[in-house]
Amino acid sequence: MTDVVATNETILVVGGGVSGMTTALEAAEAGKQVILVEKRPYVGGRISQLYKYFPKLCFPTCGLEINQRRAKMNPNVTVLTMAEVSSLTGSEGNYSATIKISPRYVNENCTACGACEDAVEAEFDDEYNYGLSKHKGAYRAHRMAYPERYVIDPAMIGTADADKAKAACKFDAIDLDMQEETVELKVGAVVYATGWKPYDANKIQPYGYDRYPNVITSVEFERMNDPMGPTGGKILRPSDGKEAKDIAFIQCAGSRDRNYLKHCSRICCMASLKQTTYASDAGAKSTIYYIDIRAIDRFEDFYQNVQNDENVSFIKSKVANITLGENDNPVLNGVDTEGYNRYATPHELVVLAVGMEPSIDASTLPEGISINEHGFIENDGTNGGIFAAGCASDALDVNRAVQSATACALKAIQVVNRVAGSEG
Repeated sequence: MTDVVATNETILVVGGGVSGMTTALEAAEAGKQVILVEKRPYVGGRISQLYKYFPKLCFPTCGLEINQRRAKMNPNVTVLTMAEVSSLTGSEGNYSATIKISPRYVNENCTACGACEDAVEAEFDDEYNYGLSKHKGAYRAHRMAYPERYVIDPAMIGTADADKAKAACKFDAIDLDMQEETVELKVGAVVYATGWKPYDANKIQPYGYDRYPNVITSVEFERMNDPMGPTGGKILRPSDGKEAKDIAFIQCAGSRDRNYLKHCSRICCMASLKQTTYASDAGAKSTIYYIDIRAIDRFEDFYQNVQNDENVSFIKSKVANITLGENDNPVLNGVDTEGYNRYATPHELVVLAVGMEPSIDASTLPEGISINEHGFIENDGTNGGIFAAGCASDALDVNRAVQSATACALKAIQVVNRVAGSEG
């Protein structure tokens, strides 16, 4: 059984991405007890799925490794993975949380040697790579996944493959009899850092994501460019596995549109500008179809550098629709709004810059929590001791998400300090 000690001076952080880890670590390093709950088998969130950050084009693995080391070394942080909050009741300084922990089927004896993975044959769609590849039934999501323990896919339980995994383990780490656990906690403050998810491109019918294999999303393109990703870092067309040398990026794919996603996610322009550098490095040409480019403040220089790249061109236009041309080439149809010329231009690969929407279903949040029209939690002072960090509160880039998380750590600390003061 999972043993967790919590009081009304404990802070509960829901979500273990960059915002959740930042909130938890800042509070813990200030001396507060923190319970960090993450539904995936590992912490790190979507930054672990990025190849590079903009604008410096550095790798997220550095910051991720630092945060993971801080978490390992700090006894004030308790990390619960494969865990979700099923209910939260109470008021500021006195919340009751019910946490459901799904079985990993691998215990703390695991050394991450990989023998269980080698022993099994069953494969499943790899959520970490957005379904672009498969993982074995015994797996680690990625090479830096923390906790450093394997996971057995629940679909394996009761199969001969699961028995093979258990037999292959020399450390008695495979426990096929693990059951779901429920943990009840008393906490003083709660920070939701539940992050974001990519807008479902299947809903954007005119762009044919559900019909044309060579129309992919920006998050899939990001994984494709990672040397540790599903294609070994090569930009390959899903239809035939050939390297794409003519790539179109469609900005605001479903965003700023009352039919799909009303808001601007702020990061999509910069993400696509960054991704043109991947294409240029691979010897490919990029065409960005855009309404307007939002690259403010320190990002302007990056935008200028991309504009100066002879491999990148810009067309000011909201693409009307995509049809299928020869050789499975997507054909973009629309009007250039600078010259008002119609176009029907084929490209080898099309990348949809899909927007960000909240990961958490608002209906699962405690009653009375303030939610805006886009589904983000409002930090408007009416939520008591409950706060929203990072992309639970708005569509933010990593830098702004970390700033938001640090602010939430301070707010949560103030709540539990008031509790301690009232009981002192």
